[in-house]
Formats: sequence, structure tokens, C-alpha cells
Amino acid sequence: MGTRGQNTVATVDRTPFIPHTVYVSSDTTGWLVPLRRDDNPNQWQKLVDSPSPVVTSVEFDPRLPEHLRDTETGRGLVPTSSSSSRTVMATMLDALELEPGMRVLEIGTGTGYFAALLSSITGPETVTSVEVDPGSADHARSALAGAGWEVDVVTGDGIRGHPPGGPYDRVVATAAVHTLPYAWVSQTRAGGLLVVPWAPVFHPDGPLCVLTVGADGVAQGRCTGPAQFMPLDSQRVDTGDVNRLREAWESGKVPDCNRFGVTITPADQWVWLDEPDNPIKAEVV
Repeated sequence: MGTRGQNTVATVDRTPFIPHTVYVSSDTTGWLVPLRRDDNPNQWQKLVDSPSPVVTSVEFDPRLPEHLRDTETGRGLVPTSSSSSRTVMATMLDALELEPGMRVLEIGTGTGYFAALLSSITGPETVTSVEVDPGSADHARSALAGAGWEVDVVTGDGIRGHPPGGPYDRVVATAAVHTLPYAWVSQTRAGGLLVVPWAPVFHPDGPLCVLTVGADGVAQGRCTGPAQFMPLDSQRVDTGDVNRLREAWESGKVPDCNRFGVTITPADQWVWLDEPDNPIKAEVV
């Protein structure tokens, strides 16, 4: 028998939430090319049913000159949105320690599938999900309603959270951040949890962090392991800088993810190694 997260992911079908056109790496070039359900229904369904992430939206890498971009071959296309690995989703569900009736705020609705997983545990009208892209929000809202899930999908900038629905027992982000918005902390009740993929440029794994909010408004907790989510739109950094820093990082002795922790106060936030009184001095570039 698996964990509750694993059992939930196995029970809730991802199919209704995935667009009919998704993107996969070409066997010959490695570039992202479309996989259409109408053209290859078996391969499309196999991908949706797999534990793997599913790329649902792409754009051309803005750093690539236009004459090198090719829509037909996919040259220069990079992912902008995906349905995350179902294995990672199960891990996040377990980290949230959900109970029926809890109020949950999700940052980054995406396809709506993770909101359905949340709602399957906490119940109807308990999950609020914020999505910055209007088209994605409309898709998720329709998919959730069509599959019978009563989730409130809000179109807006998730960096602000959603104060009208707070305070929440749990806040979870499905996009990585290098600076955690304090609005997420302030909208979580004392004793509540935040589960957030943390992507400071000095750690390449984008580890998943589980933070507990205290009565003093301070959120603190440890990283639990790699999560590797796409970044929050407003916190994207130049990947060239990140790759150079990653190479420098990996050339040394890399601490395990679970040795890192995060503390967030109304005025400041910092990452620490092993204990809160051992902060890491670093800046986001």
C-alpha cells in the first residue's frame, strides 16, 4: 500500500485536465514538438497516465535569434507550463498533511489537476486556486467543473495570494520561488503549513520546503528534497547565470537538500544550513 498522496494520485484521473495538444522531446533533435491526441491517441494517453510531467505550453526562447527559430521542428521552443510529475505531486500531498475540511490556497492552477487532488482530500469548496494566465485559468475552471470538482479558480497574480479566502490551513505553490511572498505567510493561520518549491540560484535542485507559520508571523522549516518546478512568472532569472552558478556549485561538495532550511519574517527571509542560526549569505542575481 502506498502513501495517501500516492493513492490519491492513482485514484484521480489526469485525463480531463490535459489539453489535446501537449509537447514532447523529438527522438531525433531533442527539441519540443507537438503530440496531438487526435493524431496519436495511444501515445498521448500513455504519457498522461505515466508518472512523468506533461508539457502543456511552450514559447520560443527569447535569447535565441529569430532566424534560428523553427516552429515545424520545434527548434528554440522551451516549456512555459506543465502538469507536474505525479510522483512529485504525491510527495507534496503527503507534505501538506491534509485533513478533510481544511482550507487550502494553491498558487498556480495550471491544468487544474493538482487542485482536484487537493479537493479529493479536503472536500468540496475548500480549495482556492490562483492562476495568472487567463487562458489557463479558464481551461482549469472548465475541466474542474466538468469532472465534478468544486474548486474556486481565481484569475490573478498568485504573488498576492487571495486574502478574501483566508486565513488558510495550508498554502501550496506549484511554481518555484527564490523569494517567498510574505502575503502567503500572512494568509496562513498560526500553526498552518506552507509547502513551496524553493529555487535560490545557489541550489540547483529547487528543493521542496515545508514551513510552519508561528503565532508571531514567522514561517520556518526545512527543505525535504528536489522538486524542480518551473519558476513563478514574476521571479524568472536568466538561465545562463543559473547554469554557470550550478557548475560552480557542483564542482564543490554539495550538501544534501534536507540540510537546508528557510526562515521568513515580515521584514526579511533567509536560508540556513543545518540550523536557523547558521544562515547562508547569498543574493539572487
